[in-house]
Amino acid sequence: MFDSVTVTYRGAGYEIGRGPDFYGVWVVGAPRSRPLERWPETPEGWSAAWTRFTEIEAPGTIAPAGRRIAWPGRRTVPAGQRAGSGTRTGAISAVLLLVVGVVLGIASLFPAYLGGQSLVQQPANLVPHVFYLAAWSLGAALVLLGGARLRMGALLGMGLSIVTFGLFFADAGMAIAGGSQAGPGLVLGLLGWLACAAGSVVAFRLRPAGTNGRPAALGRLRGADAGPLVLLVLAGLGTAVAFAPSWDSYVLRTAAGQTQSLTAGNAFSNPGLVIAGDVAVMVAVAAVVIAAALWRPTRHGAVLLAGAIIPMAAQAIAALIQVGEPVSPAQLGISPAEASQLGLTISSGLTPVFWLYCVFVAALAVSCAWMFFTPHDLAGPLPDPGGAGPGPDAEADVWHVARAETYDMAGARSPVPGDDESDSDSVDDEFDGYGEFENGDPADAAVKPGLGPAATRSGAGPGDESASRD
Repeated sequence: MFDSVTVTYRGAGYEIGRGPDFYGVWVVGAPRSRPLERWPETPEGWSAAWTRFTEIEAPGTIAPAGRRIAWPGRRTVPAGQRAGSGTRTGAISAVLLLVVGVVLGIASLFPAYLGGQSLVQQPANLVPHVFYLAAWSLGAALVLLGGARLRMGALLGMGLSIVTFGLFFADAGMAIAGGSQAGPGLVLGLLGWLACAAGSVVAFRLRPAGTNGRPAALGRLRGADAGPLVLLVLAGLGTAVAFAPSWDSYVLRTAAGQTQSLTAGNAFSNPGLVIAGDVAVMVAVAAVVIAAALWRPTRHGAVLLAGAIIPMAAQAIAALIQVGEPVSPAQLGISPAEASQLGLTISSGLTPVFWLYCVFVAALAVSCAWMFFTPHDLAGPLPDPGGAGPGPDAEADVWHVARAETYDMAGARSPVPGDDESDSDSVDDEFDGYGEFENGDPADAAVKPGLGPAATRSGAGPGDESASRD
């Protein structure tokens, strides 16, 4: 038998809340004494409960349990209306932009891209583009699903678009500088990147249903997570630095037994515009990794980080593919006639810097998995910033507390005092056993979103300082 159950969020079929010493998920309308699932009253328990709730609930239906009462002189907005208003239309627009970008990207694979060759004729260049298109497609699918997945899809697309900007700019810079002839594939690829980046930004600006706050949520490193996240930032900086030096190593051997070693691929040995593109990649990787380390919820930071890891990992795979391809003497500035005269043979390999780069990227991937699968912070919406009182459009939240229904030995429901006193306009009227607290101090019986599980019903808790929820 439970003394009370506080329901904080509700969807179409399920609701999540807090019991006397646990967090639980209930079927809407089911007895409060019979939670569908329950977790311990700890930060990890709340994170697990919220994750489970968003998995089984229909996307886009989650909203705070209760209704809103406007402050004097302010307009009243029903609960969930602000969060969900226009979200579906915006999500569809974002998905359409992403789909258009992916279609343009696929079309760019077949015409001439640079130097008169298409991407499908250059496996080392084709693989990274396939990775980009697959990640943007996944982002579009997540945005379409809505709810918490909408924000994840937006962050995945944002991280990918920010890092690949420099890569596409470097390709365009090569053509502009005259180092290689641009083809229609390059134009289609640039347009595809632009559409995908725009779609990601549109999705990022949306506020999914069931959230309460700003779309961005940067925290600070502290506690037990500070060490691993500092290592994550260092791995990101290492990845950015290792991206610049030469990766390709060549050994030239003549028929007379003479050998010479060469390296190629240094980012700063290219034309100016290409250098600018490579530097943009390095800066973007460092910036996205730092932002991901500070992002709250941490799981969303992991998705943002994944968007940066994908193009970096694709570059490493492309380098490995290129090593297995035959090397033409013309690539090293040696004419075929001179190579034939010397009996020249060329073998290719990779420099130690490349393998160091791979270690940094692997460290990023491990950190990403750690951030995604380990609960570090409380799930939930972002609390209203400032805490100084209502702004011009601020509204007071009235949270409804579902009291446990008591049963006698025969299983019959005993009357719960106060059932007939609830507000007739409350969205909870259709459920038995709900009471509504509309006194001057609603915090006496309310658990507000964004507060940690250690928060008491007087409103004080660790979430007041830095727990940011999306």
